[in-house]
Amino acid sequence: MRARTRPTFRLAALAALAAPLLARPHDIPRENVVNAFVKVEPGRVHLVVRVPTLLLASMRFPAAATRELDLGLAGPAVERAVTAVGREIVLAAGGRPLAPEPLAARLSLPSDRSFESWDAAVAHVRAALAPGTVIYADQGFFDAHYAYAVPEGAALSVETRLVRALREHLVLSLRYLPEGGAERAYRITSLDGAVALDPSWHEAARSFVSAGQRHILDGIDHLLFLLLVVLPLRRPRALLAVVTSFTAAHSVTLVAAAYGLAPSGAWFAPLVEVLIAASIVYMAIENVLVPAPRARWIATGAFGLVHGFGFAAALARDLQFAGDHLLVSLLAFNLGVEAGQLLVLAAVVPALWLLSRVALLSRFGTAIASVLVGHTAWHWLAERFDALGVATGGGVERGTVLAGAAAVVLAAAAAIALVRRRGRPTAAAEAGRASVAG
Repeated sequence: MRARTRPTFRLAALAALAAPLLARPHDIPRENVVNAFVKVEPGRVHLVVRVPTLLLASMRFPAAATRELDLGLAGPAVERAVTAVGREIVLAAGGRPLAPEPLAARLSLPSDRSFESWDAAVAHVRAALAPGTVIYADQGFFDAHYAYAVPEGAALSVETRLVRALREHLVLSLRYLPEGGAERAYRITSLDGAVALDPSWHEAARSFVSAGQRHILDGIDHLLFLLLVVLPLRRPRALLAVVTSFTAAHSVTLVAAAYGLAPSGAWFAPLVEVLIAASIVYMAIENVLVPAPRARWIATGAFGLVHGFGFAAALARDLQFAGDHLLVSLLAFNLGVEAGQLLVLAAVVPALWLLSRVALLSRFGTAIASVLVGHTAWHWLAERFDALGVATGGGVERGTVLAGAAAVVLAAAAAIALVRRRGRPTAAAEAGRASVAG
């Protein structure tokens, strides 16, 4: 009876993994950008900032019925905006907020391009509005210039608290001009907190260790891949082999990508996401067909190279905060990823060992869990194929996606079954062994 139950159960599991998909890619919210410059002078720091008036609706800029701003009566609203923006964009020295001194403020046309350089932006903010200028409500800019007294050599940081409800969808695009140094560009959201504009190596290391931990703990696809990898493993030696191969592989591609040794086309990041989803589907299939896999570290290492590119994509945005400490930041990020992985495995592996002591779960638990995770990853695979099609300039038909994914599943299943059959002793060999033993 047992010999009949297992194949039937595994075929049902594979059928569940190959269920039709109706997933659709998520909509991407619109991004709002606040432009700013921070320039350092001896004993003084300047902030010049441009905020879309759409984000300052609470300032109540006076407007006529035609929605033209009444610039003659806009003075009180501009003063309110000066106070609010100076309070919500926080410059700090040594961790202590600096008091802003407003030097100039004005409203500007949406067609103005003066914020392309520091000198042009400062000159524009100090200039008066031209007579007859017409600015419509929610279509112009509020520009302001602030100065701050700062001790010599103090470590500067900036934090944006503007419209926190928008969170990552409101970006402070900041250009930092240190005294005697090269200009640096930052894209900061309220989720980033206080960002050091010229970090020391230990500040960069601490920040990137936290970023690595946060990424692995928030990266559900990486965690599900790890879960499927360790699910059928019980021996510490096998666990150590797969974790080491995965770590070494993703470290190599993470560093390579950070140093610009990975493809940079718009197609590459979506392709990596497709391959990450495919790696989860593959592990799910293998767990169903091969309850006791051997040499799993080889496949784990191969897929680790792909996951490393995924880590690099997440790291790419944060590298702007590394300052002059790129290598330190890379190593710290990788250390944070490893610490997060070990934390997850320290919780998961003992729980899996305890569950394996239950007879029913020991027999079917790995296959059931793999089917559930694999089914989710299958949805991701189709959704990410759609995103890849958009990135390459042409949509990919859902039927093509399903046909291709089904072909991959069947090919993987056939290959695994063939390997198992070749490794299984024949009846004659079993008889021979029995006679020798007798």
